[in-house]
Amino acid sequence: MRNRTLADLDRVVALGGGHGLGRVMSSLSPLGPRLTGIVTTTDNGGSTGRIRRSVGGIAWGDMRNCLNQLITEPSLASAMFEYRFSGQGELDGHNLGNLMLRALDHLTVRPLEAINLVRSLLKVDAELIPMSEQPVDLAAIDANGETVHGEVNVDKLTQIPRELRLEPQVPATREALQAIAEANLILIGPGSFFTSLMPLLLMNDLTTALRRSRAHIVYIGNLGKELSVAAASLTLDNKLDMIETRIGRRADAAIVGPKVKVGGSAEEHLIIQSPLEASDVPYRHDRDMLRAAIEEALQKML
Repeated sequence: MRNRTLADLDRVVALGGGHGLGRVMSSLSPLGPRLTGIVTTTDNGGSTGRIRRSVGGIAWGDMRNCLNQLITEPSLASAMFEYRFSGQGELDGHNLGNLMLRALDHLTVRPLEAINLVRSLLKVDAELIPMSEQPVDLAAIDANGETVHGEVNVDKLTQIPRELRLEPQVPATREALQAIAEANLILIGPGSFFTSLMPLLLMNDLTTALRRSRAHIVYIGNLGKELSVAAASLTLDNKLDMIETRIGRRADAAIVGPKVKVGGSAEEHLIIQSPLEASDVPYRHDRDMLRAAIEEALQKML
């Protein structure tokens, strides 16, 4: 019997934040509705943060970024969704896509309904689900025992925090839990480790679903150095340990670039290590190379 490929899987689920998750989703977009992204919603910076401070709601920036990267048919609707205001007024710096999502959220019963309306407008087949439909922020206990509030401030930490937590502790979106239960393959990353990946793993019901899942779990590492000084100090071994501690089970494999040092308990995992950099933006994954690396991991795990 031949080995299974991505094309044979019924459901692939990817977890992460805007840029990294968007890259994975666009790489695997040929899977169409069999591909699901579960998106971090703790951002409190930029246009997203301004909207949250003004009118509340969940953070839309990472969701908008993923949708942008999944647009395959340029249109007036997609141009509007990607438009960013400039000038000196109150709209300066705001992304129209964020405002559209927030407006639709106000007009619908659930944030997920707003996302599905935009997916339909932009002709995006892959499913996107917010990690939670309730507003939530990231907080940390820093190395000195002080509490640091908000994703922006957590990113500024220069030492690994003693603890990360959500404020408040919120439930995962029920469709996200269902997607994990049905998944054949689960991908975590790439993305800012403390602020894009860990918030998802701070939800107890989501980590329970990951622990119970029969799917293979694959961690995808960053190619560029993290902007966060604290996160940049983490080794692959550290990251896998933190992920596995939260989930309560081992990751099956890790996909990393050729410069990553593989040591410690990371050596006990299946490691797919190969050139993955895009020719135009070296710190972003090349879509074809990334898809090939995921295929390779899938073949070797079976």
